[in-house]
Amino acid sequence: MTLQPRAGDPIIVDVALAGRSYDIVIGRGLLEELGERIAALRPGARVAIVTDEVVAAQHLAQAEASLAKAGIASSRVIVPAGEASKSYAVFERVCEDVIAARIERGDLIVALGGGVIGDLAGFVASALRRGIDFVQVPTTLLAQVDSSVGGKTGINSRHGKNLVGAFHQPILVLADTSLLDTLPLRIMRAGYAEVAKYGLLGDADFFAWLEANWRDVFAGSAAREHAIAVSCRMKAQIVARDERETGDRALLNLGHTFGHALEAAAGFSDRLYHGEAISIGMVLAFAFSARRGLCTPADAERAAKHLAAVGLPTRIADIPGETPNADRLIELIGQDKKVKRGRLTFILVHGIGRSFIAPDIDVRDVHDFLIEQLR
Repeated sequence: MTLQPRAGDPIIVDVALAGRSYDIVIGRGLLEELGERIAALRPGARVAIVTDEVVAAQHLAQAEASLAKAGIASSRVIVPAGEASKSYAVFERVCEDVIAARIERGDLIVALGGGVIGDLAGFVASALRRGIDFVQVPTTLLAQVDSSVGGKTGINSRHGKNLVGAFHQPILVLADTSLLDTLPLRIMRAGYAEVAKYGLLGDADFFAWLEANWRDVFAGSAAREHAIAVSCRMKAQIVARDERETGDRALLNLGHTFGHALEAAAGFSDRLYHGEAISIGMVLAFAFSARRGLCTPADAERAAKHLAAVGLPTRIADIPGETPNADRLIELIGQDKKVKRGRLTFILVHGIGRSFIAPDIDVRDVHDFLIEQLR
């Protein structure tokens, strides 16, 4: 992980699934190749591009031009930007619009956007005509390293995040890193939380590399492609072992049990972006681990210090607006998908890069911990 990355040809990471393997292609300027790559994968297919209003203004014309150059007919479905589009109402509208565009079972959906669009469009693809193929073209750092890879798709319920969805793998992930150049700094930071997560959960050397090189990742040098590729390789390896999260894929949820509850408490709004919630959630997971004697306070402090240095929130008090109380957070944590028969499952740590699945956590311990954190 400490080798000096070099610029050059796109980096290709294989997601090895029996009969359904696909490539993650990482590099600059790849959106221009979208049509060519789709034509090679699915000759003759038509495409519906699902995107949001912000991404459409920046990148939709280039995507459509690439498809047209390859002789691919396309239509567009544009939804409002933001987490609110991961809803039943927007899911229904996108389904109806894609059907109206006469997208058939042998055609494709292209998810052009961040994690919200990838989750929404992928879920539409999983359900439409009982399943059609889709391509992920992630336009945020968070989507490029995490949500576009692995086949988790879905929408939110009023009871919690991602509670309605399906596993549906893409046939290609095209991660054009030049699209990140125009991201607002806050969005870039939120995505970086998921990059740091890979080091914190399973690769101490990568985390140390990030501590030394994170500024270059933000600047857009070859370090950016390196960090994305390392993150994608780790996720691809875990997904190949455990596609449907019956085992160690759950490790990818480091910080998510706390983080999803915080997102829900903030109303799935721009008060708290997903990556920001995961940053706070990871700090809480390390602090909870240290409280239980599982890792050293020094490791917990180191994780928090790096995330704070990048400019990410690390405390519940950092969330603007009304602070949720411990009772409300426990209620929301109880809706987490990893809850089994009412007992809580957390991803905890023995140190940097040493996460593990901790089942059967007593809810009273978590409640007491949150009261301490909220003081």
